[in-house]
Amino acid sequence: MSLPSRIDRGRLAFPPPETAGPEGIVAFGGDASPERLLLAYGQGIFPWPHEGYPLLWFSPDPRFVLELTSFTIPRSLRKTIRKGRYEIRFDTRFADVMRACSRVPRPGQRGTWITEELIAGFTALHETGFAHSIEAYEGDELVGGLYGMSLGKAFFGESMFALRPDASKVAFSTLVAHLSRWGFHFVDCQVYTDHLARFGAVEEPRRRFLARLRHALEQPTRVGPWRRTLSPDEVLDEIARLEGRDG
Repeated sequence: MSLPSRIDRGRLAFPPPETAGPEGIVAFGGDASPERLLLAYGQGIFPWPHEGYPLLWFSPDPRFVLELTSFTIPRSLRKTIRKGRYEIRFDTRFADVMRACSRVPRPGQRGTWITEELIAGFTALHETGFAHSIEAYEGDELVGGLYGMSLGKAFFGESMFALRPDASKVAFSTLVAHLSRWGFHFVDCQVYTDHLARFGAVEEPRRRFLARLRHALEQPTRVGPWRRTLSPDEVLDEIARLEGRDG
């Protein structure tokens, strides 16, 4: 794995994302302070810690992106949402969601990339209204959810977890419906996964993603805390609109 430019901890700056190597690495070093995270995401760069390496910063080509108008869900998930099995809340247990995401086993992955440093940095961003959690509850138990960051009209999805069937999928679907109502452009999913491809996410050239990001950042950021305002039926109506169907 080649390592490009080293970041000085005392200087908030990144090389251009287009300088990333074949593995998508833009730079290494620095820290996960909230100021550096905001700068990185605004340039289309994100941290992805790898054990045994200094903190790595990525801008992959291609980029994995969910355009909201491409969002789709299977009929079985539609039924689960309509039944209201899970109560969805926004921004009530951010750090708990991050830690739950860090504990979920991932196929082919040892340990977790969600380090204590990242938890501290993103929690600080949550406290200032830029990072958000979407949580699924069964009764009073947190059984699924996801977290990410919002800048302009872009949402950067980071990780999700589920302790019950479809819990994270219901949370994600509820988030997308709200993002659509709020005029967001896309969800940055970073790198390919089969799971998000089933929702309509696709790979696109980095240059196109960066152009879309610049356009999204021309709009004001919806600084939190966020609150869920759509009922399950309204979530389904919004998703049907995105899919070009009648509710």
